[in-house]
Amino acid sequence: MLGSDTVLRSATGEALAAEIEALGDRLARARSEIGSIIFGQEEVVDQTIVTLLSGGHAVLIGVPGLGKTRLVETLGAVFGLDEKRVQFTPDLMPADILGSEILEETENGRRGFRFVEGPVFAQLLMADEINRASPRTQSALLQAMQERRVSVAGQYRPLPKPFHVLATQNPLEQEGTYPLPEAQLDRFLMEVDVVYPDLAAERQMLIATTGLEEQPPQRILTTTDLLEAQRLVRRIPVGEGVLDAILRLVRSGRPGESSLPGIDDAVAWGPGPRASQALMLATRARALLDGRLSPSVDDVLALARPVLRHRMALTFAARADGMTVDAVIDRLCEPLA
Repeated sequence: MLGSDTVLRSATGEALAAEIEALGDRLARARSEIGSIIFGQEEVVDQTIVTLLSGGHAVLIGVPGLGKTRLVETLGAVFGLDEKRVQFTPDLMPADILGSEILEETENGRRGFRFVEGPVFAQLLMADEINRASPRTQSALLQAMQERRVSVAGQYRPLPKPFHVLATQNPLEQEGTYPLPEAQLDRFLMEVDVVYPDLAAERQMLIATTGLEEQPPQRILTTTDLLEAQRLVRRIPVGEGVLDAILRLVRSGRPGESSLPGIDDAVAWGPGPRASQALMLATRARALLDGRLSPSVDDVLALARPVLRHRMALTFAARADGMTVDAVIDRLCEPLA
């Protein structure tokens, strides 16, 4: 006969499987709805949804006109999130994001300070062209992204739940841009590359977006659904093989710890423990998005680039030889494939 502990574990596993299956169906509908608005960017859409399910932030990198801003707006509508947008410019100040205290006078003549919330007090903050603002303004988001709260006038103010930053960024070679500091880059769970759509997708885009009317995205999930999904992601079991693959991949990208030839000479600094945490959550979220009960090593390999590329830097010699961060990550993935 089965013991009580075995029966309890079996019942718990069945309940978890039922939750994953039910949520997986709704996520499939959400993915389909976003795909009806954003054409030819299936991988970008999936990586961004995985970021939300993981409770993290993402930076979308690509040249202007590829639909990065439209993607963020569509995600906010489909997931039912309170969304606010900030257009980052060189003259943007931290108070323009966080908010500030203003002095006001009541009808009876008493004066006092009142805090006026900035756009950061939203469930989904779209930081449009984040690298066009000065480093001082970019750093205003550091505390918000990590602690989910901001400090204004010596007082901590909590941010809404959930809270996500989806930033868009132009390539650094374009004029009027500033590189994001490494501390801020590390707070983004993923760096998502947005590329040009293929011919079929661009043809479909032309037909759908140049008519008299465009179909607005429909809400598929609610804020409560997303919070429950984020809790469910953390309950998904991870096998020892996947855990070992994450640790091997991340640690092999650090100078002095890699057993792969040439990595020490090519990498100036590598991913820290936050990269391991991001991969752990993201692989679980990717499995949930596909309706699977647990992640696999294939999930680790699929997410290696977006999770690691902004957490590594190449040496001058490697860059002079034409090496890229993506090529180094692919080299790190070879023993796991």
